[in-house]
Amino acid sequence: MLELRPNCECCDRDLPPERQEAMICTFECTFCVECVDTVLGGICPNCGGDFAQRPIRPAALLAKYPASTKRVLKAEGCAPVQAA
Repeated sequence: MLELRPNCECCDRDLPPERQEAMICTFECTFCVECVDTVLGGICPNCGGDFAQRPIRPAALLAKYPASTKRVLKAEGCAPVQAA
């Protein structure tokens, strides 16, 4: 089950579970669509993978399976992956 992390790892923007602006990679690294498009160039800085829109968990299931409250923020800042 997805964690539904609460924020963008790059700019720390709030990304509540119902927000369509949340993007994730296959490891659930979570970023806002603005950072994915303008800062990261569509490539995850953690794993080098691409992004997909994070699915919306139905409100009725959020009560039983709540979203994560643990905020993750890149301490070294957010920069695109450099091509080798």
